[in-house]
Amino acid sequence: MSDHPAPLTLDHLTLADATPAQLATAAAAADCTGICLFLQAMDVLPVMPAFDLVTDHAARRALKAQMADLGLRLELAYPFTLAGRTDIAAFAPALACAAELEARRVNLLIYDREPDRAAARFAAFCDLADSFGLGVALEFYPASQVPSLAAAQAYVRAVNRPGRVGINVDLLHLMRSGGTLAELAAVPQADVLFAQLADGPATRPQADWESEAATDRRPAGDGDFDLAGFAAALPAGCPMSIEIPCAADLMSGLSHSQRAQKAVTGVRRALAKAA
Repeated sequence: MSDHPAPLTLDHLTLADATPAQLATAAAAADCTGICLFLQAMDVLPVMPAFDLVTDHAARRALKAQMADLGLRLELAYPFTLAGRTDIAAFAPALACAAELEARRVNLLIYDREPDRAAARFAAFCDLADSFGLGVALEFYPASQVPSLAAAQAYVRAVNRPGRVGINVDLLHLMRSGGTLAELAAVPQADVLFAQLADGPATRPQADWESEAATDRRPAGDGDFDLAGFAAALPAGCPMSIEIPCAADLMSGLSHSQRAQKAVTGVRRALAKAA
């Protein structure tokens, strides 16, 4: 392995049972350079502790100070989702929170079933995020209304803000949507802003895809995905996060730091195969 490993970010979903402060501590201990963070606890993630950085200004300030002390950056902030009845203006407090924490970008999922309305709201969301100095990473996901890399690229190209609005490519979603590394490599570099790493079996029943994404991804090297090839297909310098929620590890009794270190070590080993 290289003496200068690629910078990696630890995703909150990898340690879904961690508070923001615990996530930051574990990320620094695993030699990550940043975190991807939920700004509020999610009901769909029952193991996640209760917290709300959007309304708890004291907790927000404490986390910002902790991250500065640990030398961590907030690479990506969650959760931002566009649905049929979404009020774009209602995102302002969460975007202000992300901006105060000096996030580089926010992650967006689209579930609005009306294409023209979704496209208009996506552009409006990008405008609002930009007013807070935030980039937007559109994540495609087979269960959403942006189910593939090609679909995400169409949205991104329509707003035409290279470097500010782009795609978040999750390797698991790329594989489950039928995408390929060659398809990814052909995407213009400016269209890809972020990437997420995980492993998994080559195929899995579609009925399992949502639970797999949330709680049952495999550590790097324990599945069939080509992580080194994925990294090579990304634009040079594209930031990457480790998003490996694993229910078995969660129940193992390992600490947050131990689980983070296990995930990071596996990814670094897999990426080193490209060297």
